Amino acid sequence: MKKQRIFYLAVRAAAICTLGLMALPLSAAEVTTRMVWGALPVAGFQYYAGKRLWEGLKVGDALTLVRETDNPHDANAIRIEWRGEMLGHVPRAGNGAVAKLMDKGVKVSGRIVHLQPGRSHWQRILFEIVLDE
Repeated sequence: MKKQRIFYLAVRAAAICTLGLMALPLSAAEVTTRMVWGALPVAGFQYYAGKRLWEGLKVGDALTLVRETDNPHDANAIRIEWRGEMLGHVPRAGNGAVAKLMDKGVKVSGRIVHLQPGRSHWQRILFEIVLDE
């Protein structure tokens, strides 16, 4: 129960502090194996494979989140991949809490929740973060 409570508090604090995300209305007893929060934009979409892969992306597609501990620009960097291709990063303003959880061994993944053609690169892809205990 103590492990669940710590996990719950860490995720809840991250959700409250990260990019104005909604706090999840869960009690510690309800948090058992999985927690989802989002929607976040993919940072750097315009610099990586996003434009080339755009036509293949679908809402609901799984994303792989990879911790980049050696990133010279951001110590908390988390790379976002789709089918092995880099789409961008978790936004810097919201990656600290997730990076700390990943560093502690929490399994983290992502999922596309919205695709908007023709919008600015900050609005093209929205994704959610899935934390598995």
